[in-house]
Amino acid sequence: MEHGEGDSPTAAEKKGAAEEDDFGYRLFPDRNKKPQSFLVRSLFTFHNRCQVMLRMTLETNPYAQLLLEAMKQSGCTVFNDRHFSCENCDGCVSGGFDAATSQAGIVLCQNNIRQQSHMNRVVTHELIHAFDHCRAHVDWFKNVKHLACSEIRAANLSGDCTLMNEIARFKFGLKGHHQICVRDRAIRSILAVRKISKETAEKAVDEVFDACFNDLEPFGRIPHSKADARRAYRDFQNRHRYNANL
Repeated sequence: MEHGEGDSPTAAEKKGAAEEDDFGYRLFPDRNKKPQSFLVRSLFTFHNRCQVMLRMTLETNPYAQLLLEAMKQSGCTVFNDRHFSCENCDGCVSGGFDAATSQAGIVLCQNNIRQQSHMNRVVTHELIHAFDHCRAHVDWFKNVKHLACSEIRAANLSGDCTLMNEIARFKFGLKGHHQICVRDRAIRSILAVRKISKETAEKAVDEVFDACFNDLEPFGRIPHSKADARRAYRDFQNRHRYNANL
């Protein structure tokens, strides 16, 4: 599990000096359990609510719709029942992208996602990881710079750092605040799923920040709002519509 979308636990900073392999599976205990029957799952409100919100995101959210279309064009079509899983998670993590399984999938933490807007953001964030996994040879487990790059892109393009989200976190800033937010979110996400020092995470993020921050695929712009995302989606749909005769 290379990504858990959410704030890093304080223990990650306290034990930051301990460099050891830990890919975040402790945060997703349901990953190693046998699938429950439909009858059992249907009795849990969290699971039902998660499925309904997921369907709403995939059908109506322009961020998610653009990413789904981009992945389809890249040969990585995403299916609701195959690539998304609503599960219980530990801690405050909201979701994760699991590239280790035979079917790379997105975990949505049904016990921690309570609002549609939160579901929209988590699905978008994880779909950016899935898009990166599809289009590039990402070494999620051995190269922390690869992980850092995808975390930067996810924080930059998913709406994690919109003005409204930052106000909700009681964080205010002026010039350059978006970049500061992206850097902070990327570092926190890395520390949530890797037992590495904060200094190591910061170094990895800083070394790839400029290149990865300016990699805006498939949006072509930083979507600061749903309106921006809708425009980006329309532009993406029209990207290959016109061919010039040379």
